[in-house]
Amino acid sequence: MPRRLFREDRAIIDPLIIKFAAALGIGLLIGAERERRKGDGPARAAAGIRTFSIAALAGATALTAGGALLLTITTAGTALLAAFAYHRESGGETGDRDPGLTSEIALVLTVLLGGLCMQQPGLAAAIGVTVAVLLAARTPMHVFVRQVLTTEEVRDGLIFAGATLVILPLLPDRAMGPFEAFNPAKIWILVILVMAIGGIGHIAVRALGARYGLPLAGFAGGFVSSTATIGAMGSRATKKPGDRTAAVAAAVLSTIATVLQMALVLAATSLPVLYSLALPLGLAGLAAIGYGAIFTLSALRQDGAHETEPGRAFSLRGALIFAALLTAILFAAAALQHFHGAAGVLAAAALAGFADTHSAAISVAALTQDERLEVAAAAVPILAAFTTNTLSKAVFAWSTGGSGFALRVIPGLLLVAAAAWAGLLIG
Repeated sequence: MPRRLFREDRAIIDPLIIKFAAALGIGLLIGAERERRKGDGPARAAAGIRTFSIAALAGATALTAGGALLLTITTAGTALLAAFAYHRESGGETGDRDPGLTSEIALVLTVLLGGLCMQQPGLAAAIGVTVAVLLAARTPMHVFVRQVLTTEEVRDGLIFAGATLVILPLLPDRAMGPFEAFNPAKIWILVILVMAIGGIGHIAVRALGARYGLPLAGFAGGFVSSTATIGAMGSRATKKPGDRTAAVAAAVLSTIATVLQMALVLAATSLPVLYSLALPLGLAGLAAIGYGAIFTLSALRQDGAHETEPGRAFSLRGALIFAALLTAILFAAAALQHFHGAAGVLAAAALAGFADTHSAAISVAALTQDERLEVAAAAVPILAAFTTNTLSKAVFAWSTGGSGFALRVIPGLLLVAAAAWAGLLIG
């Protein structure tokens, strides 16, 4: 009987070989991109596809043979060679050309990625592909940053990054204050949401113009938070009165997303409750579509000459006002609940609706699943939450967008709420 080439308790290919192959692949990928930019003649760059491939294998071999210490020595040696190559290419102190440090840093990183392949090849491969993409996207990235982005947009991006990555992790994520009505982390997340939705609207306007971009951004933002979307669009209407009609369309269209999301959460929680609210939600959605279509068509007919003017991506002041108002509403709701107690499902749902209509709907629908509430009795508390949430949206429309914006948005909000109640009465 012939000898078996491989034992059954061993892999056909040694895992170590696979890891070295991954390291080689990373070196080839990054090196191929650098080879295309290496140039020709005496002025060509020092590192190309062979150098990067060997660097990746050197990192993998160093970690395998000598551990972290040898990898550190190998990386340091590569860094010294890269520094010498940079000095030679730049002409030393008398040179008048700055070749940049991208290739040198990428070479050192390739050594480290080779070592990382020995421990986490999947992560190393993902980082390697990302590095190659960044290197290949040099020209469009430079054009975007230097010619497309404005100083104000860069500043807004830094503000958003600071709010998300610096301030948010420092805030406590627990209820505190009078009646335990305040959660600093959740309140600040609302500020971030308003800025993010405003930024999405700004990007849509830059790409498609206010006539098309704002309504699309409003509809998409409604799936995140219709209330926050209305606050962001109100701030834009105040900042750029020429975009008011499109901002109104975006605000009203965000309520379509609210209705759709309501249907989705009810479908996931209790299908019988969804069936009982099918007509109210259907009529509310049709009302939102009809009212939003009026302002969308009006915005499409407007002159778009002003749409290409760049500006601020969002209003930090508007986001802070939004968070302050919502905090006041939450405090009032918590105070009422503290002094009067949970006076039944209707009162509790109505109070919760001031902040979020979907969480109230889920809570009520869950009661029907536990048979603590009849399905027929669930519609009224859910629509009560829908209505109080409409009142919150009206407050934010007026406070962020002023009377010109609010007097156009609030009738649509009331129409949507009235259509929902009408559907319940005739159903």
